[in-house]
Amino acid sequence: MPSVDLVVETDISNSTRVKQLSAMFDVPLVEKARLQWRGDIPIEGLDWNIGLIVGPSGSGKSTIARRVFGEHVTFEWNGASVIDDFDKRFSMQDISSVCQAVGFNTIPAWLRPYRVLSTGERFRVDLARRLLELPDPIMCDEFTSVVDRQVAQIGAHAVQKFIRKNRRKFIGVSCHYDIVEWLQPDWIFEPATMTFQARSLRQRPAIDACISRVPYQAWHTFAPFHYLTAELHKAARCFVLFVGDKPAAFSGMLHRPHPRVRDIMGCSRLVTLPDWQGIGLAMILIDTLGAAYKAIGKRVHTYPAHPALIRSFDKSNKWKMTIRPTKMSARNLNRKSIPSAGALGGRPCAVFEYIGDAMDERQARDLIESGS
Repeated sequence: MPSVDLVVETDISNSTRVKQLSAMFDVPLVEKARLQWRGDIPIEGLDWNIGLIVGPSGSGKSTIARRVFGEHVTFEWNGASVIDDFDKRFSMQDISSVCQAVGFNTIPAWLRPYRVLSTGERFRVDLARRLLELPDPIMCDEFTSVVDRQVAQIGAHAVQKFIRKNRRKFIGVSCHYDIVEWLQPDWIFEPATMTFQARSLRQRPAIDACISRVPYQAWHTFAPFHYLTAELHKAARCFVLFVGDKPAAFSGMLHRPHPRVRDIMGCSRLVTLPDWQGIGLAMILIDTLGAAYKAIGKRVHTYPAHPALIRSFDKSNKWKMTIRPTKMSARNLNRKSIPSAGALGGRPCAVFEYIGDAMDERQARDLIESGS
C-alpha cells in the first residue's frame, strides 16, 4: 500500500525582519523549520475509481499527492480555439465527447481561445483535457478551488460520471469539503489528521427546481449558449427551469404545422446555462413539458442536432426516435432563422416524440397557459 513518510525542512532566515517578528510574537528562532507526515493510504486491493485528498490549506495535501501519485500536470493553452489545444492524436469526436461529459457543452465556447473563457468554462475544459490526455491515475491539484461553489459541485458530479463510466482512476486534491457528496469518492484521505476513509457510492444531493412559463425576453439570457446562432421565433412559448431563484435551463415551444394533423408541439430551442451543465436539467425541463402538453392532447417532438442531446433522448424511456440523425438539406431549413445553414450544407438532426406519462391536466394548464 502507498505509505507516507515525509519530512520537509527549510532553513530559517536570520534577517532583521525575522528577528523583529520573533520579538513581536515571542517566536523562538531556530535554524530550520520542520514539517512531518507519517501514515498509510491503504488503497491496494481496493476497487476504486475516485479518490479525494482533502483538508485545510497548509495541511500537506499537495506535498503528499505529488510524492505518492506524481506531479500535477499544467497544460499550455495557445490555440486560437480551445479545441486546437487538445493533443493532435485525438479526433474531434474524442474531444467533443469528453467536453460534453464534463458539462462543457456550449459549442460556441469551443471556438474561443482559453484566455477569454469564464473561470467556470476554463475549469471544465481543463478537466476535459486532463481526462482525455493523461494516463491513470489522473491527479488534479487544487480541484475546484478557483471556481464558484455551484460550478465546483456540478463539475465534480460530471467528472465522477465520466470516470466511472470509463473505468478510469482520478484523484482530486482540494481544500473544500462541499464537493464530497457530488464527487462521491471511493476513498478520502485527510493529511491534517492522517486519516483514511473508504466509502461506498451514495446518491448525489437533491436539487430543488421549478419550471415556469416566462416572457420571450428570457431567451436573450440563453441565446449565446445555444449550439446554433439562430434566433427564436417570436411565436414561441418560453419556459425556464429555475434552481432556487436562478434560471438554469430554457425551452422554446412552437406549434408545428403539418398537412394531416394539428396536435404537434415542437421544441425549438433547449439550452442549459454553462454553470448548470452536466446534471441533466435540460432533460428534466423537456420531460416536464412533454408530460404537460400530452395532458392537454398535444404531441411533443424534439429535433436535436447536438450529439449529447441525441444520446440523452435516445437513452430515455420517455422518448421514441422517429427519425434517425440525417443531414437536413439546407434548402429545407429556414435560412432566416438559421443564417449559416447554406454555408454548412445542413446539420445532422434526429426527431424524437414524447411517449412518457401525462401529468395532471389542471397542473398542465397552469404551467402552459400561465401569463407570459
